[in-house]
Amino acid sequence: MNNTSIWQQYYAKAVSRPHAPRTEMAAELNSSGSITAVDCGCGTGSDISYLAALGYQVHGFDINADAVSICRERFAGQERVQISQASFEQFAYPACGLVIANASLFFAEPASFPKLWQRITSSLASGGVFAGDFMGVNDSWAEGYRSPVTALTQEQVLALFDQYEVIEVHERDESGTTLVGRTKHWHTYSVVALKR
Repeated sequence: MNNTSIWQQYYAKAVSRPHAPRTEMAAELNSSGSITAVDCGCGTGSDISYLAALGYQVHGFDINADAVSICRERFAGQERVQISQASFEQFAYPACGLVIANASLFFAEPASFPKLWQRITSSLASGGVFAGDFMGVNDSWAEGYRSPVTALTQEQVLALFDQYEVIEVHERDESGTTLVGRTKHWHTYSVVALKR
């Protein structure tokens, strides 16, 4: 099975999912005064839909053309939503109060990740919030996945947040299934953090 059909199966199931609870928490914590949000690796747009309904100007991007097509159709005519096809490294991060990166930063280029993280941090206003996931080193995709992934230790994850107040960190280290029903070992760190 090729990558395209795997992603098509994933998006077919993901399109009906609600927004992530941590996106709600991040929006509540945002004290920056900025109502601009960035959704990194936006997928089918469930977090975009929630944030736009709150009045945010949302910039969503994804490298996958299917995701971009779904979101452009889903949010057609909504002036508060801008969808781009871009990689983490290519995207021009606007000044914002929220950065959402749910289950997406795994796929950032490992060599580019430090510079990418600096760009994300620089884009967030003081009082803004980051909410997202990082892949841990025990994840079955951490080595030998079909494309390079950025896998980090807990210490490496926490070291990213020296300019933040970490509100929540949740580690998942267990076997489970993907949205398309494949079994894998999950090792992730889910973080919500307020930029000082």
